[in-house]
Amino acid sequence: MKLKIKEPKFNSNTLLVTMDVGKKLNYGYARCKNGTSLPVFTFSNTGEGFRYLLNKVEQFRRKKGLRKLLFGLESTGSYGQALIYFLYKRGFDIVQINPMHTKRVKEIQDNSPNKTDKKDPKVIADIIELNRYLSLIIPEGASADLRGLIHLREHKLDDITRIYNRIESQLYLIFPEFLSVMKTLKTKTALYLIKHYPTPQALCKLGLKKLIHEIERISRKQLGNKKAEDLYHAALSSAGITDGAESIIDGIQMHLNELELYQTHKDELENKIDNKLKAVPYSQRILSVRGIGVITTAAIIGEVGDLKQYQSNNEVLKVAGLNLYEISSGQHKGERHISKRGRSLLRKTLYFAALNVTRKDGILHDKYHSYIERGMLKNKALTAISRKLMGIIFALVRDNVNYIEGYKVLSKVA
Repeated sequence: MKLKIKEPKFNSNTLLVTMDVGKKLNYGYARCKNGTSLPVFTFSNTGEGFRYLLNKVEQFRRKKGLRKLLFGLESTGSYGQALIYFLYKRGFDIVQINPMHTKRVKEIQDNSPNKTDKKDPKVIADIIELNRYLSLIIPEGASADLRGLIHLREHKLDDITRIYNRIESQLYLIFPEFLSVMKTLKTKTALYLIKHYPTPQALCKLGLKKLIHEIERISRKQLGNKKAEDLYHAALSSAGITDGAESIIDGIQMHLNELELYQTHKDELENKIDNKLKAVPYSQRILSVRGIGVITTAAIIGEVGDLKQYQSNNEVLKVAGLNLYEISSGQHKGERHISKRGRSLLRKTLYFAALNVTRKDGILHDKYHSYIERGMLKNKALTAISRKLMGIIFALVRDNVNYIEGYKVLSKVA
């Protein structure tokens, strides 16, 4: 098989400009293909600083008689986004490298793990000159909004989980047997009982008959007498503390109020996500896959940007950190692993989507079990399904078609 080599973007007609981004101060560097360079300089992480960067490198480009600029930087968090959009909106080509590569190349250069920001832009330039970089797809319009909304939703889910953990830790002090009966706090019935009868004494005072009625009413008869009896008897023999219980109950009630607020915020975010997703025409192609819902579709589009800008599914898999590699030596052929050097939220989203499509009657249920039968571990099989699912999604968007279940079977029949 002929290896396809990526055409280098850094050539004799291009000035390579690299930046090491910080919270307030950035380091810049520029290099020509012949090795002549502009010494490392600093510029602020502000509009004024960005204009200074551009004027400085444009002057150097004209002085060297080069035709275009290529900008490169590490994959960054929020601190680099304003700079990226500043350059992108002006039509410049931008590439990114993995921070792990910067760290390793720096250690090779000075045989030390020490971090020196002034050296980073030169190291970034070295890596780009080795043709080890990824093109940067910038989300715009609805895609950019979806990325922001999905990340906000993730933060809100983290907040909700943290509140549940706090309620649980406080509940263990005054009623440690509660969760041994109810199993989880994340049900309407459990939250109702904690809010109205947070202590064993309150449940005992309510009485078994009324407790049965309350549980049947709130659970809509999903939980019956047995659950109420178990909880009531647990309350009668509870080892929960009573000293300081009033302040603990106040804390639980405060956290329950916070939980309601966070749940409302989450619902509002999901409504906004649903509305924004409608502004992306090809989103319906992804939603045509049974087992993939609105949040999953929004997360994929938000994380990768415009799927139509990618040349192949392999490029998308690299963004997700789902591209494969192996460590082999001599006659030893190592196992293949995913790189995990990409957008972790995209990888997580595809993994949970894989869980959905491999359930009984799921579209990739049979494929998943074929992997298991071949001796593949469950987690590796789900990772393989994640990769395959991304391939299906990419093909649907590329060809502008909806998913047809049993397509191969139907084709054979035809």
